[in-house]
Amino acid sequence: MKSVFAASLFLSLLLCAACSQAPEGAGADAIIAAVPGGDISADNLAQSLRVLTSDEFEGRAPDTPGEEKTVEYIAARFAEAGLEPAGDDGGWMQQVALERSEIDGPVAARFTTRAGVRELVQGEDIAVETLYPHDRVDLRDVPLMFAGYGITAPELGWDDYAGLDVTDKIVVVLVNDPDFESGEGDFGGRAMTYYGRWTYKYEEAARRGAAGALIVHETEPAAYPWATVRNGRNGPQYDIVRKDAASHHLPMRGWMQREVAERLFRESGLDFDAEKRAAQVRGFTGYPLAGASASLAFDVRRGRIASRNVAGILPGAERPEETVILSGHWDSYGVIADADDRGDRIVNGAVDNATAIASLIEIARVFAAGPRPARSLLFLAVTAEESGLLGARYYAANPLRPLDTTVADLNMEMWSPDGPTRDISSWGVGKVSLERDLIETARREGRGYTPDENLEAGLFYRADHFAFAQAGVPSITIGPGVDQVDGGVAGGKAARAAYFERCYHQPCDEFSDDWDMRGPVADTRTVYRLAADLANRGDWPQWDEGSEFRAEREKSAAARAASN
Repeated sequence: MKSVFAASLFLSLLLCAACSQAPEGAGADAIIAAVPGGDISADNLAQSLRVLTSDEFEGRAPDTPGEEKTVEYIAARFAEAGLEPAGDDGGWMQQVALERSEIDGPVAARFTTRAGVRELVQGEDIAVETLYPHDRVDLRDVPLMFAGYGITAPELGWDDYAGLDVTDKIVVVLVNDPDFESGEGDFGGRAMTYYGRWTYKYEEAARRGAAGALIVHETEPAAYPWATVRNGRNGPQYDIVRKDAASHHLPMRGWMQREVAERLFRESGLDFDAEKRAAQVRGFTGYPLAGASASLAFDVRRGRIASRNVAGILPGAERPEETVILSGHWDSYGVIADADDRGDRIVNGAVDNATAIASLIEIARVFAAGPRPARSLLFLAVTAEESGLLGARYYAANPLRPLDTTVADLNMEMWSPDGPTRDISSWGVGKVSLERDLIETARREGRGYTPDENLEAGLFYRADHFAFAQAGVPSITIGPGVDQVDGGVAGGKAARAAYFERCYHQPCDEFSDDWDMRGPVADTRTVYRLAADLANRGDWPQWDEGSEFRAEREKSAAARAASN
């Protein structure tokens, strides 16, 4: 555990009278000199990280004392940086109404097959939850149905549910999409589509009237180990308040270990691997698992809370109605039920995602220290990303600035503490001009750009920018590169793999004074430069042809034409 909370206010603004743009093709030294406020400060980033990841912040979970400390800290830093409040009623906070649901007590679960009854252990065999508006889950001997990958994609001529009535049944589905193992097919190869996301699988099963859904966990196609699944369901679950919650959510949803699925299939007279291969072929349709049923019962403690996004603005000097958003999520997983081998239960969330909040605060300071850009800059620290991008989704549904004239969302995630890289990256392939803008910004700084090499992880759909993209706003999530200055690509990939294997969503995601802050400094500077470029230009980023978000953006083209 860590206990290094520093309550003192630490930022002192270093003002500069002017900030000149570096010339086209200028070297890194010229660009660094162009940053106002004494450049991006490693000390400032580290100080924010020390505070946000201290045990006094209790892992920064929504609806905890840790949230109160977190949002107050961010608001104080925004104010000290020189921003103006941009939240509700002239304050720093945007109230985010959330439904809270938590398993209250033990989970009784079992599979019944032709071979007999097998008791299931929550957290070991299965990891279940509910966001359905009820106080108890009580499913008894519910038939189990195998629905392949759980996908209905009319545009691809694919329907795993064709002819399968899953009303009031529990569906068993595979993680990711059918192309993951073959690398080619209807779903674009190994790159995950939204059909591969667990959120989609639950949504589709709910549309079909199912009583529940269980996703078979496999580490490689899921892109995270079982520990991540287990820890993510140890505490409360959240959703934005919905009028139609009962139709949107399943009564029960969750995951099961692959070994549990193998036994379930075997006791139903089937070979799991053979059935998985069959589900990867066009024309597959689901079927009942013969003689198999599930029973699950647990109490649910429900309530409604108001979490908070923190919002500060630097109004534009020429076109203040046009807004560039810089965002990052402040939440982590709080205090989990199961301690690690050190006895630690606090998921401090240093890399994920205190690094981004530290950068957000520092970029705000730097912008406020220089001349006002033409467009407004909104600095947005959002809540409940780990619960399904909920703070970002709430903002997109209840924007503080008009989305029609929002230029872009530049979201930040998970800077690396393992040394500087020659490159920077973004999550997924967004089919958006912002990716080319990022490449050009990096080039001007003497850096490269590495496309997301892990497209099968579906990272494009797992970060807050996705909520803005669904609303039509050109958006990307920017993350660290992999080509380490001191370790090369091999070193960068090894460091990333080690983090995801050991510390992602785990108590060991902690800040240390041994961190090499050169990487976060360089990445923060690149984001600052990109934001400065967008905030001083007159054009609008665009979704490319073929993007699923282009049509939504085009609906509001008239508002942007009028702004110009």
